[in-house]
Amino acid sequence: MALTHAILVALSEQSGSGYELARRFDRSIGFFWHATHQQIYRVLGRMDADGWVDVELVPQTGRPDKKVYAVSAEGHRVLADWLATPTPMEPLRSELSVKMRGASYGDGAAVRDVVGQSLAEHEARLAHYRQLERRDH
Repeated sequence: MALTHAILVALSEQSGSGYELARRFDRSIGFFWHATHQQIYRVLGRMDADGWVDVELVPQTGRPDKKVYAVSAEGHRVLADWLATPTPMEPLRSELSVKMRGASYGDGAAVRDVVGQSLAEHEARLAHYRQLERRDH
């Protein structure tokens, strides 16, 4: 997946400035696709040049004009095409799985603690996804 597609999804949910998008991204899509604020701004510039987003300049007092991005008709077409394209299976790489496999070579109790922390993080993420599902349906 290209970052462009993740941004198109986020902007389809709600238009916003690069700053607003980066903050929202961290709380939603960022759970499974990480991007720095600089990467998001860079990709937004390319998406603007390619006609995938529309940009509205919003005047601000004492600050530069704010750019508010929204998905353009071309961006919606690109997103729809990408959504309909089969996704190849991703290779599984899990540091946690390797730790579990090697637990007998170290401190088993410490590895169990690491697994417990991971479980708690996954449960928190699942709760967040369920909250998003309730909001969106």
